[in-house]
Amino acid sequence: MTASLIGIAVIDILLFTFLVITAIAIARLRNLFAVVMLAGVFSLLSAALLATLDAVDVAFTEAAVGAGISTVLLLGTLALTGREEKKPRHSPFLPLLVCLVTGAALIYGTLDMPSFGAANNPAQEHLAREYLERTPVETGVPNVVTAILASYRGFDTLGEVLVVFTAAIAVLLLLGASGKRPSAGQKGEE
Repeated sequence: MTASLIGIAVIDILLFTFLVITAIAIARLRNLFAVVMLAGVFSLLSAALLATLDAVDVAFTEAAVGAGISTVLLLGTLALTGREEKKPRHSPFLPLLVCLVTGAALIYGTLDMPSFGAANNPAQEHLAREYLERTPVETGVPNVVTAILASYRGFDTLGEVLVVFTAAIAVLLLLGASGKRPSAGQKGEE
């Protein structure tokens, strides 16, 4: 293994270690402001890890949505609610049971799927081979997924960005509309 690959592996391991430490801290904290900030840090670390894995498109999305929009929306939510988590009045066993049943149903639903990465998977039979062979030559991008999203599906990706942007603006407008402002007639009466 070359020195550059060892360096990349060390960076990946460090980023993953920081992700685990951040996740444990999020689970243990009760201050919601600190949880929101650490969730933003977690998203930023995830974006950095994805960038080192040459999944730049996913890294950009994680940075924009996870670290950016989600953090801003959660901070806005905290402005409307309290900063400390209240002690639950119910037993945690019912939510745990719901999560376990849902997880078991999801696992059951994947049992008849073809093996991951198997050469005889339907997705690997026709189109995947063409993309894997032609994409690096046609686009010059080493990551095939990034090349497909940025080159072949550029307008589709632009449309997805537009949808996320429109949703963010709509949520911000809804949050801003909740504040009561005096109308023009009420200002003159005072």
